[in-house]
Amino acid sequence: MITNLLAFVFVLGVLIFVHELGHFLMARRHGVRVLTFSLGFGPKILKVVRDGTEYCVSAIPLGGYVKMAGESPDDPRTGRPDEFMSKTKWQRFQILIMGPIMNILLAIVVMAVVLYNGAEVPAYEQEAPVVGTVLAGSPAERAGIQAGDRIVSIAGRDVETWEQAYMQVMPRANKQIEAVVERAGSRQSFSVTPDAQTRFEMGDIGVLPRMVPQIRNVNPGSAAERAGLKVGDTILAVNGEPATRDSLIKKINASAGVDLALTVRRDGREEQIAVTPQKQGDVGLIGVQLSPFEVRVIEPGPLEAVGMSLQRNLEWSTLIFQTLKGFFTRETSPKQLMGPVAIAQLSGGAAQAGWAALLSLMAMISLNLGILNLLPIPVLDGGHIFILALEGLARRDFSMNVKEKMLMAGFLVLMVLMVTVIYNDLTRIEWVERLMPWR
Repeated sequence: MITNLLAFVFVLGVLIFVHELGHFLMARRHGVRVLTFSLGFGPKILKVVRDGTEYCVSAIPLGGYVKMAGESPDDPRTGRPDEFMSKTKWQRFQILIMGPIMNILLAIVVMAVVLYNGAEVPAYEQEAPVVGTVLAGSPAERAGIQAGDRIVSIAGRDVETWEQAYMQVMPRANKQIEAVVERAGSRQSFSVTPDAQTRFEMGDIGVLPRMVPQIRNVNPGSAAERAGLKVGDTILAVNGEPATRDSLIKKINASAGVDLALTVRRDGREEQIAVTPQKQGDVGLIGVQLSPFEVRVIEPGPLEAVGMSLQRNLEWSTLIFQTLKGFFTRETSPKQLMGPVAIAQLSGGAAQAGWAALLSLMAMISLNLGILNLLPIPVLDGGHIFILALEGLARRDFSMNVKEKMLMAGFLVLMVLMVTVIYNDLTRIEWVERLMPWR
């Protein structure tokens, strides 16, 4: 619980600070007087005044704000040149958009740092989506998808890799979709309805890639070390039969004192290595730790890391827009919306997995925050930009009455979203969900 809270405060604090810093710096650049720079809402816990600006930390750490002179419709205006409304529409546009842009830039920079420091990713993610296993009782099995099928498209979108396939399935829990596969040289179409998995309602059709175990550690003096097995070796087969992690462990455990012929891939070449499991207790062991799948190590240079980060953020952006579209077309369940509790749970899990996982999560949330703030919903930055654009097209400023009605409409939309995400968050807390008889 403490880990979740600390990770949540860290992630959200950085994202809010960077977002508001964007507004602050651009306002200062255009000579707008900034009255308050606050991290959080509500009562002010810490505050200091410098050059006419109050910098503070407030009690509710679920957002922040930059208060500028003459910004809101209710603010008294003197017509001074340092007031927000005294600036041109182009200048106001730059101030408004800089917050979301800073979040998008943060996502790119943070992900580039993570990639530059090296990362291990499942090798199958970038491989063609050829089905290795169909889980018993899964939607894929019920639909008729078989091992060996090559997934060509999902929900009308072509997929070239497992990563792309998963991205098309995840947002569509409990929604019937079309999966086109290639089997024996011909294409077949199947209707399949992904199950909702985990408390975040992620879609899953129950297919897995062909995964081969990889050695992650070799114990000194073990049978594996004497046989010449090394960290990073991928075990393709045992005694000529294709290997999975579970089948390999089962075979080793049942073969104490018996020679096993392992087909190993090392540095792109296949080798045959004989190993004899040693009996320990009631089972045979060779002294290795196995990953269920092969991983590849990413160690790019600085420019390559930036390029890879841009690519990763572009893929995430595509998924975000696809998910947003799904809310309107009813392809995506509103249950996938997450609030503070879900973010805290994800942050805590990522923190326990290591700094790379936590920063990757921060980058993804930052990108979400940047993009969602650009939506044309009054109250959000994108809503204010949208009103500016309408005023530009109309060649006149709207009255305060019209703007207040637009802002109220935006506020109502946000309230509906807030109620939805709070309800979703409550259902993810086990003891709270038990108090909901309709669940």
